[in-house]
Amino acid sequence: MELIAKYHVETDLPIRKAAIAIAAEQSTGTWTEVQGADNPLAARVIRAEGTDVEIGFPEELFEPGNIPQYLSVVAGNLFGLGALKKVRLQDVIFPESLVRAHKGPRFGIEDARRILGVFDRPLVGTIVKPKVGLDPAATAAIAAAAVRGGLDLVKDDETLTDQAFCPLISRVEAVMSALDKVEKETGKRAFYAVNVTTGADQILERAERAVDHGANMVMVDVLTAGYSALEVLSRHVDVPVHVHRTMHGAFTRDKGHGISMVVISRLVRMTGGTNLHTGSYMGKMARETMENDQSRDALREEWHGLKRVFPVASGGIYPAKVSGNLDGYGIDCIVQAGGGVHGHPDGTTAGAKAMVQAVEAWLKQIPLQEYAKDHKELETALKFWGS
Repeated sequence: MELIAKYHVETDLPIRKAAIAIAAEQSTGTWTEVQGADNPLAARVIRAEGTDVEIGFPEELFEPGNIPQYLSVVAGNLFGLGALKKVRLQDVIFPESLVRAHKGPRFGIEDARRILGVFDRPLVGTIVKPKVGLDPAATAAIAAAAVRGGLDLVKDDETLTDQAFCPLISRVEAVMSALDKVEKETGKRAFYAVNVTTGADQILERAERAVDHGANMVMVDVLTAGYSALEVLSRHVDVPVHVHRTMHGAFTRDKGHGISMVVISRLVRMTGGTNLHTGSYMGKMARETMENDQSRDALREEWHGLKRVFPVASGGIYPAKVSGNLDGYGIDCIVQAGGGVHGHPDGTTAGAKAMVQAVEAWLKQIPLQEYAKDHKELETALKFWGS
């Protein structure tokens, strides 16, 4: 069996020669001939046409369960090869043995739905805004206002961790107390994804302390903390894990160079995320539809028995942008708005209601402007931000 890595390669070399150089550099070769380079662990060129290259790496080359080692092979020194102008890791087809070396999500889509009691619609979430600068009490007030409006998830910003102005444990206690009160009054249950991102020596302890103080979801910035950090959280913390992709643009933005969101999606599913920011079909983070489709499928299609993961559309989304994202992701997704909730002229609760109403319109296949006639929060949002 092999791991198959698919690359986009731009070079002045003949493409097959470039592919051979990648295969050698990432397995048994070096810049000059050495004894023993031609052995069973040498990678092979499967395909080299135009700018498309596929390399087969022997399964034995990989240490099962070691994501950092996988990446050192398929996304290692090749990016520095002088003869290559650009290289992008487009996808990785993992052999079953390497996938099964990971347990995947402890909490998948179905588990999260069961906790919330929501089964027949997309989930709707928000990010507390302003992203930093609020104290725990102010954070809790905004979270409660959002859930009163019908939202299913409130999350920290990716830059908010355990700063002095808003200590993590105090924040968790304040937010969960406020959400408990809302649930008792309205019956509405929601997740609060508290950002536990920190160094490898502290992240599990931090997450466990957050759960001990009431957290019902934790969040990790996977590309800054690492896939191993996500895997530790998923295996040892008894709540769902929300995964943010902050810093991803350094890898994903250049369509000719870097690493695609599809690869990140596969690794997050292997290492245990419940939700993953994958990109939006409409919004300020919108990119290529094809890559969104591929990331969505990598998270939700049957894959060696691993639980399914929610793709999250986020970034510059407001009610008029909802339908375009749901057309792409369907029911099994989370559509999330920060400014598109809290920036509503009538406040956070009204902004949350407007987002929920936009989802309702999509589910009922009613044009947004028509649905807004009987839903004042949506009507105000469309007048304010446009339709």
